[in-house]
Amino acid sequence: MFAGTSDVTKTSSASVAIDLDVIVVGAGFGGLYALHTLRASGLSVCAYETAADVGGVWYWNRYPGARCDVESMQYSFSFDEALQQEWHWSERFAAQPEILAYANHVADRYDLRNSIRFKTRITAMHYNEAAAAWSVHADDGSVRSARFVVMATGCLSETRTPEIPGVADFAGPMYHTGAWPHDGVAFSGQRVGVIGTGSSGIQVIPEVARQAGRLFVFQRTANFSIPARNVAMDDAYEASWKTNYAALRKRAREETTSGTVYEKPTHKAFEVDAEVRRSEYERRWQAGGVSFMHSFSDLATNRDANQTAADFVREQIRVVVRDPRTAELLVPKDHPIGTKRICIDTEYFETYNRDNVELVDVRSDPIGSFNKTGVVLASGRHVAVDCLVFATGYDAMTGALARIDVRGKGGMTLTEAWAGGPRTYLGLCIAGFPNFFTVTGPGSPSVLSNMIFAIEQHIEWIVGCIGYLRARNASAIEADATAQDAWVAHVNEVADKTLFPHANSWYVGANVPGKPRVFMPYIGGVVPYRQRCDEVAANGYDGFVILGSVKG
Repeated sequence: MFAGTSDVTKTSSASVAIDLDVIVVGAGFGGLYALHTLRASGLSVCAYETAADVGGVWYWNRYPGARCDVESMQYSFSFDEALQQEWHWSERFAAQPEILAYANHVADRYDLRNSIRFKTRITAMHYNEAAAAWSVHADDGSVRSARFVVMATGCLSETRTPEIPGVADFAGPMYHTGAWPHDGVAFSGQRVGVIGTGSSGIQVIPEVARQAGRLFVFQRTANFSIPARNVAMDDAYEASWKTNYAALRKRAREETTSGTVYEKPTHKAFEVDAEVRRSEYERRWQAGGVSFMHSFSDLATNRDANQTAADFVREQIRVVVRDPRTAELLVPKDHPIGTKRICIDTEYFETYNRDNVELVDVRSDPIGSFNKTGVVLASGRHVAVDCLVFATGYDAMTGALARIDVRGKGGMTLTEAWAGGPRTYLGLCIAGFPNFFTVTGPGSPSVLSNMIFAIEQHIEWIVGCIGYLRARNASAIEADATAQDAWVAHVNEVADKTLFPHANSWYVGANVPGKPRVFMPYIGGVVPYRQRCDEVAANGYDGFVILGSVKG
């Protein structure tokens, strides 16, 4: 146990028995790696997980068509070479069941389940300044105290459903893609309404369309999507990774913007003529996946360059979708391509050529209410459905944290500290909340990177930080408010040099009414970000306040 934490530390109000070094919240990939690494460092640790098993987002998102948009060979842990070599992915882009199987394999391989309390939700976390420890309250009434907390709560874990009148009156079953029934759903012959055409909608709609008697897709905002071109894993391709994993992982860490190895662009869009530019778009379109957005180096920063890529995709949509009116509704016009999370799909646009599918434009005719038998539009049109699927996304990046009653120094709540939008130092720590670490939090590359890559980097930094404190018998660490302000300013400055703030995306919380509009992830790239984190640690945790020794 961490030096001094076995003692009972007297406070002005009560005695606090610190029985753990670290409490981890969440047992997705972040929580699993945190458990494994913290335990290997000799720390006492327990994780809490709301679900009945491991997997995080991949435990809950079991909707048909759920699939990762990062290639399987890269969406995996790199910390154990034997694990890399032994695990076999069956497809280029793995589907949810296989990713969940991988999470379970990791939990079993490293014997992690005995350190996880499942079916337990954390409701409150209160920092005791005198004890320099956190009291962590669970929904089963239990309370435990730990020197540190690691919030591996996930960026896309707090589902949201639009607040539309009458939703409780609907008589049929309702499903959310982020909380799908584990025994599946049979849509055969039914009239189904799918609300939302973001990433999960784009994945689930083709699958539902193949089963449903009639499918109504309620679309407010058209989104760009690139064909996945998913295929079974090629033996030679798998071998090319497994024989070069060390070099390729090093390249991801040192040469990429997102921690994912893609074919890098060689030119800006207007450094080549129109014919060459179109040929490059066509080549990457046919190859499939988000590599399309790496066609040219300035697509994220130059509006005219971005327009050339957007126009190419719009043209593909118009070619694929036979009905001109439907095609035009599916053509995104309100944001630059890539400024909302780019989607990859399997026959999404082709789905609208099916006789049993109707696209309902709820931008021009919004949903006014629900009733017992369906959806009522503002025009008065009633769309009768037997069941509803909400593909309406998440309160991203901050939602899972905000639902916990987190109180730091002086009793300040995290909600109060983030009233104007999330503020962190490096996306790892928050001023006024000592010993409170966030994994892939706002202010870090997070959702703009390969998440497992980002998780590994964050957990390793956190474990290193705790080791630094441990060696000095220090009681606490927190972000310095001035350093935090400077980092937040830098995150915004970098974002403002790109086209990303021009979209009403969940990156800025635009999908949640009343949520402050702040660009949450760090868009400067994983390489400079990692360098900054490493420099901060090497300089004695510059920008942090380290408090004195634990009395014992």
